[in-house]
Amino acid sequence: MRYNVSAIIEGYAQGYFLMGDDDNNLGWYGSRDRTLIPLDEGFRYPKSLRRVINQNKFSVAINRDFQSVVNGCADRDTTWISPELKEIYQELHHSGWAHSFETWEGDELAGGILGIAIGGAFIGESMFYRIPDGSKVAMVKLVERLREKKFIIFDAQMMNPHLERFGAYGIGDLEYQDLLTKAVAMTQLSFV
Repeated sequence: MRYNVSAIIEGYAQGYFLMGDDDNNLGWYGSRDRTLIPLDEGFRYPKSLRRVINQNKFSVAINRDFQSVVNGCADRDTTWISPELKEIYQELHHSGWAHSFETWEGDELAGGILGIAIGGAFIGESMFYRIPDGSKVAMVKLVERLREKKFIIFDAQMMNPHLERFGAYGIGDLEYQDLLTKAVAMTQLSFV
């Protein structure tokens, strides 16, 4: 094992997250405001997406192709997922902390969400799609999974217009830290 998995998980459990900069230097970051995806009736999505889901075009899987999801999330013009961070995600995955929630169209990976599950908190690191609606369906199905497993936080870290359409909302650091502490203490929960 090359990385101190316990120390990394402790960092995430305290509300920090890892990011690589333009020079691929890895660092810990925090935020005064966090973005959460609601796990209650505040979660919403367009009727057009409901039709796609009802067509059963996509199947879902957990950790079927973790590395491809990491690679898909990192495959952008500008990415904060450095080569070292990819290795760390792989370590966290092998240790049971990092997961990929995937959508598949037949044998083709359609999209996915990369995240870290600690107690009742799912910390979404990134998402991507290869087939239109692949990541959106993954979002809906992941929220259903987190509800079913009694998670209390789906942390999306930073707001963007895409997440806003799902009802994502911002909270301040004190409220976030309080929720995170409660979620992390729910050690009996399991994502998989």
